[in-house]
Order: sequence, then C-alpha cells, then structure tokens
Amino acid sequence: MRYVEVRATKGSFEVYLHMVEDVGSESFLDLGTFPPFDPDDEASEFGLLLGVAEDPLAALQVAEQRTGAERGRWVNEGVVQDEYGDFVRAGRPAGISADGRRWPNVPDAV
Repeated sequence: MRYVEVRATKGSFEVYLHMVEDVGSESFLDLGTFPPFDPDDEASEFGLLLGVAEDPLAALQVAEQRTGAERGRWVNEGVVQDEYGDFVRAGRPAGISADGRRWPNVPDAV
C-alpha cells in the first residue's frame, strides 16, 4: 500500500510517502498501524520525505509532482480508512483504484 501524507510542522509542511504491507481486511482498516513494506529501511517506518513547502498548496504541488497524487482525491486522515475499505471490498484491483483510476508511480527518494 502507498499513500501520501502532508504533515504540518513549525512554519512549513512536509510531504511524506508511506509504503506499508497490505495486511488489512474489511474489519481492520487502520493504515497507520500496518507494518512498513521494507522493515530493514529505518526511514520507511516514518515515511519517505519527498519535500518541504511553506504553505499547504505548495505541499500539494510537491505531492502531485513527486507521486502523481491527484488534488481531487485528497482526504482527511480519518477518511483514508474508508477509502482503503472501498479498495478491499473491490477485491484489491491491480493497476487501478476502486473507482477505476490508474495508480500513480512511486517516486525516487529525495
């Protein structure tokens, strides 16, 4: 599983890519507790820092440029579990999301 997070910090916004094992089910949707995809990579436990921006809009632009994230698909942290649940119920389709959109590419490290 891959997802992008924009995290507010003191005076800036950090953009992280998270890659975790897809260990969920319809009754277990908490992406934040999934184990890192590469347990030997210390950075993967906290996410791969893709960039830092001075304002939220610039942070979204970093995410879009680095990961192919789509502005219309951003959700609040509490809603991501619902999105993941839709993905699980759709049978975890390969190559496209549950709503038929193609998955973005994974970026290189910063």
